[in-house]
This record gives sequence, C-alpha cells and structure tokens, in this order.
Amino acid sequence: MDYGTLLLGIVVLITVVGLGSSATDRRLGRVDRRLARVERKLDAIADRLGVPVEEPELAEVTELLRQGKKIQAIKAYRESTGADLKEARDAVERLG
Repeated sequence: MDYGTLLLGIVVLITVVGLGSSATDRRLGRVDRRLARVERKLDAIADRLGVPVEEPELAEVTELLRQGKKIQAIKAYRESTGADLKEARDAVERLG
C-alpha cells in the first residue's frame, strides 16, 4: 500500500467524521431550541394557573457570589439547574 492511498483514506475518514459531527450538532441545536420553547410554555401555564415554581437550591451559588467568585457561581448554577451559559450568567447577575 502506498502512502498516497493511506493519506487519501485518512482524509476521507476525517471528512466523514467531521460531517457526522456537524449534523449531530445541528440536531442538538434544534432539540435545545424545542426544549426552551417547551420550558417557556410550561412557565406560562404555571403562571396562568398560579402554581409556584420552586427554584433549585442555590445556597452554593449565593455563597460563591458572596465570596466574589462569579465564574464559579455561574458554573455551580449550570450544574444545579442544567441551564446553558447565557441563562446561568443572567440568573447569577440577577442574584448578585
């Protein structure tokens, strides 16, 4: 087997993996957007019915904020709530 064929095979393999990864990222993006819509709808329904929605335990987040560790607070918020980076940053800004 010559090196040209081997190199071509590696390039094809990398291209296939890259395309598969890109398609998966797009699919996950769509799922994230759909999930965000569902969450907004559920929040609206809860508000309309007067059902209180309890926030997750944020004692660690508030303690980190008190210590001036904003980045760690955002990370802790993301871990405890599953929020994305923007949501977590906005929530920590409101808390601080």
